[in-house]
Amino acid sequence: MVEDTIALLIQGRYPDPDTDGFIGVPIRSIVIENSLAGHEADLVKEAGLSGRLAVVSDPNTRTAMGDRVARALSAAGTVVPVELGDHPHPDGDTVSALETQTMGCDALVAVGSGTINDLCKFVAARTDKPYAVFATAPSMNGYTSANAAITVEGHKKSFPASTPTGVFIDLSVFSSAPARMIRSGLGDSCCRSTAQIDWLLSHHLFGTPYRLAPFALLAQDEPGLLGEPDALMRGDLPAMRRLARTLVLSGLGMTICGGSYPASQGEHLISHYIDMMAPNDRPEIFHGEQIAVTTLTMARLQESFLSSERPPRVRPTETRREDLIEHFGHDVGHACWLEFRQKILMSDQVDGLNAGLAEAWNTFVTHCESIAVSSHRLEAVLSAAGAPTGPESIGVDNDFYTAAVQHARELRNRYTFLDLAADAGELDRRISIQR
Repeated sequence: MVEDTIALLIQGRYPDPDTDGFIGVPIRSIVIENSLAGHEADLVKEAGLSGRLAVVSDPNTRTAMGDRVARALSAAGTVVPVELGDHPHPDGDTVSALETQTMGCDALVAVGSGTINDLCKFVAARTDKPYAVFATAPSMNGYTSANAAITVEGHKKSFPASTPTGVFIDLSVFSSAPARMIRSGLGDSCCRSTAQIDWLLSHHLFGTPYRLAPFALLAQDEPGLLGEPDALMRGDLPAMRRLARTLVLSGLGMTICGGSYPASQGEHLISHYIDMMAPNDRPEIFHGEQIAVTTLTMARLQESFLSSERPPRVRPTETRREDLIEHFGHDVGHACWLEFRQKILMSDQVDGLNAGLAEAWNTFVTHCESIAVSSHRLEAVLSAAGAPTGPESIGVDNDFYTAAVQHARELRNRYTFLDLAADAGELDRRISIQR
């Protein structure tokens, strides 16, 4: 009998493929069931939460599950309902407000998905309080990660945050979520391949740390998930379970690695740029919907290099601080420069890097081909689920999207195929080929 990956991680008994040891995670309870109705109070108690509990929701998640959770927990203790406004933003002002609203509470119980979970885990870390989450939609993979995406002065950043003591997923609630949120979770899950290949590139070029463990966690569920987009969108519970497990395990992979590296590379940088720079009147787009589109872009970009017989040749990075300030404005541009300057290629580096690329290119390509999901397969899966696949489907035009791909690498110190293409003088040409 094959033991369950999630159970082994909670018990600290998952065999680490990178070492001879075992892996554990700092989460007491992860429960994924067809229904959790009637068990909410017991689940929170088992996760170690007690005293005054702030149950945090917004109008939509309160209707989906928040009222039910608050009623169940009020029978066992003191509940402080905290309802955020419509479409809350994960920014500094909302963080400060949530800290004030939960000041007298002993723990936080998030009822929601991406934004509410990020806000609660960030506030929990800042105030040294435990938190648990009742997930309301399979829209993203951050439920179990130890980082939160918070926008500070217009610059979207990933900050260290608390991991939940408990993660509770009611598959019937997930299946009742809006179809766009289900597609969003699928989109966020499809980037495993592009993120892994980008991370592997940085490892090969610069020796940055790289681990197999976060990808081994996903290996059992990914084939089934990609093989049944139709069933997923019909609300089939076994298909929804595979998506839920993939999202949970992807988040745990980030926790194990101490950062978002295994699940957030070039495709997420493009998405971050869109979040920061898109017009204010753009329709609301879910994170995973953007990742569906940006993953296809990265998959095609990676394939265009990996299919070449000769390795690319890099040259000194041409982008300078003044370029970033001109494009992003002074404050955001300067903040981006502090990140970007850490990965610029200097003239005394390029000969060694080109020699390394020439020597290891065939081995690197073979490795990437063994872990890749082709852009054609990814597009077919996303299309079958009705997910976005092009810029227009996420509310931006081709010119804006082209700028996003050109400048996304300037946001963070994370070397991806976007950087390789730009440093090889190939990014603009390869973008134009995709259009």
